[in-house]
Amino acid sequence: MAHHEGAHGVADGHAHWDTSVWPFVISFGILALVIAFSLHFVYHQDFASVLTLGLGLIMIVSGVAGWTSEAMGKGDGMSYSAMGWFILAEAMIFVAMFVTYWYLRLNTDVWPPAGSVDLPKAMPLMMTFVLVSSSLTIHYAEHLLHQGNRGGYVNWLMATIVLGFCFLGMSAYEWSHLMHEGFNIGTNLLGTVFFSITGLHGSHVVVGLAIFLAGLVSALRGNVDEGFARTAGLYWHFVDIIWFFVVSQVYYW
Repeated sequence: MAHHEGAHGVADGHAHWDTSVWPFVISFGILALVIAFSLHFVYHQDFASVLTLGLGLIMIVSGVAGWTSEAMGKGDGMSYSAMGWFILAEAMIFVAMFVTYWYLRLNTDVWPPAGSVDLPKAMPLMMTFVLVSSSLTIHYAEHLLHQGNRGGYVNWLMATIVLGFCFLGMSAYEWSHLMHEGFNIGTNLLGTVFFSITGLHGSHVVVGLAIFLAGLVSALRGNVDEGFARTAGLYWHFVDIIWFFVVSQVYYW
């Protein structure tokens, strides 16, 4: 029965998917990010840059959440196997960045380079605890959903989202603290490595939270897709695993 419903969902949802407004929202969000970088690096308007960046992120997150939520149950959801290939492609981006970092690190006579500050040691441990906890909560949420407990799934999904935002908050606090000390992406090689890699990882956390928000919106409406939940969890576990490499290589090496 579920199979036939999914098959009808593809046909019935196709026209709606083609006319969705959310891709436009995402596009304007990406445009806002480009404008934010221009305001900061070209026009040196920091307040306007931060404001535009915030608006862009809100549009991107809401766009991803809204677009995916529209497709939930219509046969247009994410595929578990396709997510595996996507994760492999994303992993190669991180591998390229880490290999570049290793090459530069091992071929530099003095490390850390002049102008560096001591990177925090306690904060990344707290961030690791929060992120690992979020992987446990989303895994338990999937378990409850598989057992048919939709209410429990929603509760633990929300717990995962809260932990994800806590992680981003700690990362933002850490960035702000380092920048107030005069350490930024343009300070030296360490600054470039640190802000590039942690920023790339943070962007993946944002995407993961957008996926979870999409699932949460649908779940609150009573429409829960177990395949979607498993796929979203797989992506989040990938983000968690990458963080272990970030901590061990960037913070403690």
